[in-house]
Amino acid sequence: MKALMNWLERLLALGFIFAVLLNFANVVGRYGFGRAINGADEVQIYIMVAMAFLGAAVVASRRGHLRMDVLAKMLPQGLRGALHYAEILAVIALGGFTAFHSYRYTAQMASLGRTSDIAGIPMWIPHGTVALGFTLVVLVALLELLRRR
Repeated sequence: MKALMNWLERLLALGFIFAVLLNFANVVGRYGFGRAINGADEVQIYIMVAMAFLGAAVVASRRGHLRMDVLAKMLPQGLRGALHYAEILAVIALGGFTAFHSYRYTAQMASLGRTSDIAGIPMWIPHGTVALGFTLVVLVALLELLRRR
């Protein structure tokens, strides 16, 4: 899992670099030559979507997500452990629900052949990153649950 997340982090970093370079080229083209790159904004938005949802899996795997644990720290150790299990189960349930419906929507976009308006990007790709991101978060949570047993 660690190797997968390291690879994913590098892929997202490359995507971010590409988005910045694309933005720079678009600004130069627009203001320097009076011509914008068609679809550049769409591509940048879809890269940010991928960074957010796939990046969430990387953060979850490193236990770097934000927590509001002021009250949890005041609980006795046994209750803290139970609360942690409840958190993991909630992530699995809610993430699984979201992943399931995201995959269904992604499949619907693929079956319809829907593409983005300007760049012509198949819409199953950005929607698929949402589904994949939630699936990876659920997988990380399942591994955490198994690790704790």
